[in-house]
Amino acid sequence: MSAPAPPSYDALLALFERRGYVRVDTPVCQPVGLFLELSGEDIRRRLFLTQDQDGQELCLRPEYTIPVCRQHLESGRDAAAYSYLGPIFRHRPGESGEFLQAGIESIGREDRDAADAEALDLAAEAARLLAGRALAVRIGDMGLFEAVAEALQVPRHVQRRLTLALAAGRSIEGELDPEDRAVPSGYAGLLAALEGQDPGAARAFVEDVISIAGIATVGGRSAADIADRFLSRAARRSGPVSADARLWLRRYLAIAGEPERAIAEVDALAREAGIDLGPTLGRFARRLDLVAPDTRRGALSFAAAFARNLDYYTGFVFELRDEQRPDGRHVAAGGRYDQLFEQLGAERALPAVGFALWLDRLGGGAS
Repeated sequence: MSAPAPPSYDALLALFERRGYVRVDTPVCQPVGLFLELSGEDIRRRLFLTQDQDGQELCLRPEYTIPVCRQHLESGRDAAAYSYLGPIFRHRPGESGEFLQAGIESIGREDRDAADAEALDLAAEAARLLAGRALAVRIGDMGLFEAVAEALQVPRHVQRRLTLALAAGRSIEGELDPEDRAVPSGYAGLLAALEGQDPGAARAFVEDVISIAGIATVGGRSAADIADRFLSRAARRSGPVSADARLWLRRYLAIAGEPERAIAEVDALAREAGIDLGPTLGRFARRLDLVAPDTRRGALSFAAAFARNLDYYTGFVFELRDEQRPDGRHVAAGGRYDQLFEQLGAERALPAVGFALWLDRLGGGAS
C-alpha cells in the first residue's frame, strides 16, 4: 500500500495517473548486491548500508528503478506502466541523504521510439508543473555511441571504460591510451587466457574464479567490477585502439548542440569515416520527430558525450536542468534500460524506459 503523498504533490500524482501510470511502492530496505552489480561505480559510495537479523547485507533504497523492475518480474506481467513517489537514501555532499523522488517506469512497450519520446515529454511536463517554467533539456544516445564504437572496431570492454569515463565527467584519453601498461606477473596467465575470448563468457569465467575463492567484494568492489577490470586489461593487451578510431571517436564525442543539426553532423561523420551506423541514427531521428513542441521549447539540446552514471542505461538518455539553480545539478533524469531485466534474471530483455524527479531540487510542487 502506497504511503500518502504530501498535498503539494497531488497534481504531480494526478498527472501520472492521467497518463496511465499506476502508483506503486517498494520496500525501503533492499538487497545491497543488486545495486552494486547493476548501478555502477557512482552508486557504490552513496549507499546507506545495514543488515537484517540473519546477517544479510541490505541498503536503504537508493533509487526506485531496480526495485520497481523486480516487482514487475514477480508479477509475471508482460507490459505495465508504473509511477512512484517516496523517500530514497543516498550520501550527497552538501545535500540531505534522505529526499523525495518521483518518477515513472514504462515496461514492455515495443514501440520504443514513441515510448522514449513520451517519457521525455512527461518528465518535461512534470518539471514544468513543479518549477513553474520550462527547463533546459539535454539528450544523448548510448546506443548511438555503441554503434559508432562498434563500427570503429573498438573492443567492448574499452567501450565500457569509455562510457564510465563519460558518465563520471572524466577525459577519455586514459582509456584510449595505446601504451601497454605494466601487468603484475601473477596476473599474466589469467589475462592471456582472456585475450580474444567472447566478453560474456570471459566475464563469467572471471566471476567464477573470484566466487570459488570465496570473494564477494574487494575494497568495496563486487566480483563483476573486478571481472570488468581484468577484461579491460586483457583488451589493452590484445591491442590498442587504432589511431583512426581514436580520431573518429574524439570527433563524434565533440558533437553537441541543436538535435537536428547534430544528426546531420553524425551522418556526415559516418560517411566520411566510411562506417555504417545501421538503423540507430534513423531511430534517433524518428524519436526526435515524436517529441512534443512544449518539450522542444525547453532549450532542447543533444550531446554525444552525455552518459548517465548508472550502468543499466544503455540507450536513449536525458536530463533536465534548472538554469536558475546556482549548483548546476540536474532536477530530473532518465532513459532506456532494456537489458536490465536479463540482469535481474529474466529470460529475455524487456523494452523499458523511465525517469526520476529530484523533488527537493524542484521546490514545493503544485496543489
